[in-house]
Amino acid sequence: MASVHESLYFNPMMTNGVVHANVFGIKDWVTPYKMALLVLLSELGRAGTQLGLLERRRLNRLLLPLLQGPDMPLSRLRKAIEESCPHLASSVQIRLKLMAEGELKDMEQFFDDLSDSFTGTEPEVHKTSVVGLFLRHMILAYNKLSFSQVYKLYTALQQYFQNDEKKNGIDESDMELTNTEELEGKMEKEELDVPLRMLLTREEEISCSGPLSQKQAEYFLSQQASLLKNDETKALTPASLQKELNNLLKFNPDFAEAHYLSYLNSLRVQDVFSSTHSLLHYFDRLILTGAESKSNGDEGYGRSLRYAALNLAALHCRFGHYQQAELALQEAIRIAQESNDHVCLQHCLSWLYILEQKIFDSCVLLEHSVNKSLHFGLPYLASLGIQSLVQQRAFAGKAANKLMDALKDSDLLHWKHSLSELIDISIAQKTAIWRLYGRSTMALQQAQTLLSMNSLEAVNVGVQQNNTESFAVVLCHLAELHAEQGYFAAASEILKHLKERFPPNSQHAQLWMLFDQKIQFESAMNDGRYHIADSLVAGITALNSIEGVYRKAIVLKAQNQMSEAHKLLQKLLIHCQKIKNTEMVISVLLSVAELYWRSSCHTIALPVLLQALALSREYSLQYLASETVLNLAFSQLILGIPEQALNILHMAIEPVLAHGAVLDKGCAMFLVAKCQVASAASYAPQKKIEALESALLNLNEAKAYFAKVDCKEQLRDVLYFQARLFHTLGKTQERNKCAMLFRQLHQELPAHGVPLINAFK
Repeated sequence: MASVHESLYFNPMMTNGVVHANVFGIKDWVTPYKMALLVLLSELGRAGTQLGLLERRRLNRLLLPLLQGPDMPLSRLRKAIEESCPHLASSVQIRLKLMAEGELKDMEQFFDDLSDSFTGTEPEVHKTSVVGLFLRHMILAYNKLSFSQVYKLYTALQQYFQNDEKKNGIDESDMELTNTEELEGKMEKEELDVPLRMLLTREEEISCSGPLSQKQAEYFLSQQASLLKNDETKALTPASLQKELNNLLKFNPDFAEAHYLSYLNSLRVQDVFSSTHSLLHYFDRLILTGAESKSNGDEGYGRSLRYAALNLAALHCRFGHYQQAELALQEAIRIAQESNDHVCLQHCLSWLYILEQKIFDSCVLLEHSVNKSLHFGLPYLASLGIQSLVQQRAFAGKAANKLMDALKDSDLLHWKHSLSELIDISIAQKTAIWRLYGRSTMALQQAQTLLSMNSLEAVNVGVQQNNTESFAVVLCHLAELHAEQGYFAAASEILKHLKERFPPNSQHAQLWMLFDQKIQFESAMNDGRYHIADSLVAGITALNSIEGVYRKAIVLKAQNQMSEAHKLLQKLLIHCQKIKNTEMVISVLLSVAELYWRSSCHTIALPVLLQALALSREYSLQYLASETVLNLAFSQLILGIPEQALNILHMAIEPVLAHGAVLDKGCAMFLVAKCQVASAASYAPQKKIEALESALLNLNEAKAYFAKVDCKEQLRDVLYFQARLFHTLGKTQERNKCAMLFRQLHQELPAHGVPLINAFK
């Protein structure tokens, strides 16, 4: 969309280089580039059966982006045709040369001959086809030109062809100076480019080289909007897209759709000023152009105003400006009530619930919104309401089967109305719910379901499907699940794919950034590299303050800074209780209990653990409940009742082994072995030997789990226990082997600082 030059690009609505405000009043006009396309279509018709099936198929795939896209230089057009059919490219070049170097009557004759394509019993082109409509538009636009305008078009064609020849001359002289190796490398690189991808994705191809007709502008905007929604990586960068939009708005400042795409582009970079400015301009232009009034009668003006206020409220809510959002929402509600617009009121009600949720949890508004949306036939809004209700009730501790039944009802709405985006959201929601309840196997199944689905939405060739927030959420969960099972290489590959799919400047990049930092943190903690884990805390805190504070306390606890860790955990506990983050409350309580163990305050830890157990059972957090029971069993072991600890271990170990992380499985088996050894003290000699051998088997299993996640500190403890047990059983060779491995790890790791029996994890 470079500046208009009269000698190069003929625009019927241009006078003295200035484009009128109604530049898009004409749907299409003739340009030298479009004349080159007409020559291509003419030569394609002449070739007939001479073209092979594969060549014709390539050309047919190439035609649509060429017809809909912006004007491009002749060299680029010729290169695209050559990659599909070299013979046809040379024919087009020769035909254009004869026309440009000939006389004006040659161009006149060319347009006269175009009408012959529609004649005969079996015409070459059908009038209603894409190519037929393009030909008819061009013929009609050409016939409307005055003689002076025809002459300007002819001189523009000559200049278009001469510029290409000049460029070819420069390229040939440059090629003579290059050596053979550089030329071969260049040709190999060029051969890798696919014509469609070259036309649709690269910035230099997408950027427009001249003034756009209405159809070209609409195609450019719809293409970029589709890419922003489905595959942001293939859209223009925020700066390049804004530059193109600014140039487009220079030609037509009242083009409302361009302002709206500018608004979406500003949201990508979290620019609140520019996004607000573009959104207001969009609705102002929508009213000025009368687009709303034509479709909605006298209500068009009021409709634009109330939806402008509603969108402004949504914008402020997105940036966290809740007071401004509430004021804009009240304005939208007032105008909608005056106009009796029930659809707008339902959208306002949904946003009102979101704003009220920031203050207090109430599902009354949401339930009312769902019922009204169903009544007025708004399935999209009703389904979003159901999803929000399910999420709220999941945090409130409702049973999983009831939540899945509710999601099943919403899925019926999705499939009935082909709501592809909401199908993805529903599956991502199920994945998160199963993760919340500690069912990693079910979460993995749901994640794989979404990844294996094909999107219901039509997307362009080369555009990734399901490239939405739901897709990012599921991939993040999948990476974390693999890391928990010790598959760090697989988790790294998933995160690498996420980084390619959602670059750092994209709107969903913060999701994988947080998970990436958390996985690195856990890996560093397992490996005993606490200084590296501490350096990662700042990055986690920037993305999620609660997670960052919790992990800072974990690092302090691992470094035996008990008082500092306790103060931090107490502050975090009060904050999480205030905002009702039950999952984090339970995790903090378990960490506080561990601090009490390490400080030899075993009896004080019991009430804390019982509080965590009550909360986890109340909110149906099965995995956290199992982990709490393991901690209670460890407390009973410390207090000298290992038999009771073994009894309650049977309640918790099955869910941990089925759905738990590898580290938790290792800790559980290690705890079982400790309890078996402690219980064997009162057994008869033969029974004691059997109990110790059983404990050794459990220790081997725990060692395998710890080795899988490279948890050296826990491996050291297991080796110490094994050496002691082998010594008791008189197995000297096995004892010496474990002792040697223990010594190697003990020299590598810092001293524990507390008795071994006082550490559960």
